[in-house]
Amino acid sequence: MKVLFAGDVVGKPGRRAIRELLPGIIEEQRIDFVIANCENAAAGFGVTAEIVEELFEAHIDVLTSGNHIWDKKEIMECVDDYETLLRPANYPEGVPGRGSVVVTLPGGVSVGVLNLAGRVFMHPLECPFRSADREIEKLVKRTRIILVDMHAEATSEKIAMGWHLDGRVTAVLGTHTHVQTADERILPGGSAYVTDVGMTGPFDSVIGVRKENILQRFLLQIPNKFEVAKRDIRLQGVVVEIGPDGRAVGVERLNVPLAESGSA
Repeated sequence: MKVLFAGDVVGKPGRRAIRELLPGIIEEQRIDFVIANCENAAAGFGVTAEIVEELFEAHIDVLTSGNHIWDKKEIMECVDDYETLLRPANYPEGVPGRGSVVVTLPGGVSVGVLNLAGRVFMHPLECPFRSADREIEKLVKRTRIILVDMHAEATSEKIAMGWHLDGRVTAVLGTHTHVQTADERILPGGSAYVTDVGMTGPFDSVIGVRKENILQRFLLQIPNKFEVAKRDIRLQGVVVEIGPDGRAVGVERLNVPLAESGSA
């Protein structure tokens, strides 16, 4: 089977890329299951119930997230309503939502998805490595296919998670930095790995934000409003091919431009 993980969906341009490009990719690549990170889908910061519904309608099976999941406060009230909308599993007990899910496909195959957040240069959450151990112990009782979204800033932390989980999960796929890395590989134990799957959104930008906003922040060191850029829209991600035993047998980067993407 094949799983597509679409990189961080940024604002309206990212949602447009999902809406217009995803059906063709699913058909051409013969994709069986789709995951996407949605934490930047609402104007670049957070997500809303309306946008969650929009992304699910676009043939996404599971939405993962990260440190920006709570930027739109209304998501606190409805995150529990969506079994397949995940927040990092290493948030403290009592936080709304769930960190993992198992989805059974029409053919009877079950797919597990686990969402984790790093701690290096990020919020001091519970240990993602220990949290992964606990969650995987539960997931393996239900499925042999487990895909992990490791949402982290530091490449070292992501790579360490890949080695920590090699042989125990199908794939460890990094998100958060919005820059697709060229280190996709299958580790010795059979787990696919990539440090960052990339971004789905506007690339005439600085990781999705208008260049002018970011340059002003760097040059002047004063606060200013970040706005989502509009041009050079692409869908980035990875396709993981999975064998009958739940191990990865292939992993391939995707970088698909949206034709005539001059504006969102």
